[in-house]
Amino acid sequence: MASMASFFNMIIILSAVSTGNSLSLNHYEKSCPNVDLIVAKTVKDATARDKTVPAALLRMHFHDCFIRGCDASVLLNSKGNNKAEKDGPPNISLHAFYVIDAAKKALEASCPGVVSCADILALAARDAVFLSGGPTWDVPKGRKDGRTSKASETINLPAPTFNISQLKQSFSQRGLSTADLIALSGGHTLGFAHCSSFSKRVHNFDATHDWDPSINPSFAVQLKSICPLKNRAKNAGTIMDPSSTTFDNTYYKLILQNKALFTSDQALIDSQEGKNLVFKFAASKKAFYEAFVNSMIRMSSINGGQEIRKDCRFIN
Repeated sequence: MASMASFFNMIIILSAVSTGNSLSLNHYEKSCPNVDLIVAKTVKDATARDKTVPAALLRMHFHDCFIRGCDASVLLNSKGNNKAEKDGPPNISLHAFYVIDAAKKALEASCPGVVSCADILALAARDAVFLSGGPTWDVPKGRKDGRTSKASETINLPAPTFNISQLKQSFSQRGLSTADLIALSGGHTLGFAHCSSFSKRVHNFDATHDWDPSINPSFAVQLKSICPLKNRAKNAGTIMDPSSTTFDNTYYKLILQNKALFTSDQALIDSQEGKNLVFKFAASKKAFYEAFVNSMIRMSSINGGQEIRKDCRFIN
């Protein structure tokens, strides 16, 4: 784990990408100058207690930005007849919401009513990557929190079963390129996947194959044993890559060995541009880090939201 001092002494990677009309690097310079430190300490403390926190926060940020922009709609609780995003099928396994709550509580004590939950989540995702051994960057700030959250809209999240055409379409609808798709997919270097996300690849795949022929056979046998058709453990699944708490480029090396977990991971080499980038990132962690930072800034700058929530789980 990196120390807090090195976190802020590191050379910050800046990007020349557009950060949306309302975002700026110094948004809280006068109103809440310690915002980065407060969020980073909260994430660091939570990670020390639970090493699955970074993967959870990074995934939470992705799932937030891909529905209504980065507006913290994923944090809202269901209320009355309205089932919120966090209770939609792809989000049932999201966790570590308490980390965002803790950061919000600390910020409300330091600078009440100033920092949005959407900004807290964007900062926490950056901290999650860095604390896992990945790059850091300066997060543009000034997002607003949304007032709408619908579980039904989670159908718009890119699915682990998507092919390359579906993935490209999903990203382009959000102003993101194929290069962004390949770089951001590298977030799958962290975390855990439940059998439901990939078991169809290794059981009765089609009329002629028991498993997806694009999977390395020994890996398919391993996945079949983890996710049997019968008597499967309740939360059965596997880590995303062998270094699942370390942010590195192992993910891309696995794709080239046909050992990617999801259909959507293996699909990245089904276009020439994608294949070239997967080879590039597998060969160079530095190239991956630079691309990931640029794409994260682009994705986390998709605007949405209207207010600064007092409590991240409820609209004002």
